[in-house]
Amino acid sequence: MQKKSNSRRKLTRRQLRDLDIEIGFMEGLLRRDPRYVEALQVLGDDYTHRGRFDESLRIDEQLVALRPADPMAFYNLACSYALTEQIERAASALSLAIDRGYRDFKSLITDPHLENLRRHPLFKKTQAKIRSLRVKQVKVK
Repeated sequence: MQKKSNSRRKLTRRQLRDLDIEIGFMEGLLRRDPRYVEALQVLGDDYTHRGRFDESLRIDEQLVALRPADPMAFYNLACSYALTEQIERAASALSLAIDRGYRDFKSLITDPHLENLRRHPLFKKTQAKIRSLRVKQVKVK
């Protein structure tokens, strides 16, 4: 599950209330089963929608620990690091996501959660990695 962005539009009161209800429900599920991956994914996304970036980061760190081979877990961790202004960690997590198979480069280039990372000089390494992967894919065909 990739983090969805609401940074471009404001949520209505009803949407915020519904989001808060879902957060409470997911938190309750996780009190019973802290390793429930799908609930963690939804809760991390909901925290991001609510602007609760530190809490979303905590969830994404848990997901990476539970699913160390999952490229989306590392992609979402990169988003959370970027949203909490931890750019070096964001670049590292994004690199790990790519190493584990993340290939939605179009989303990566437009995702508003990664905006501050894309403006940072560290992102040049990510761009170089993407270019090298695209060249390898072309040569394979």
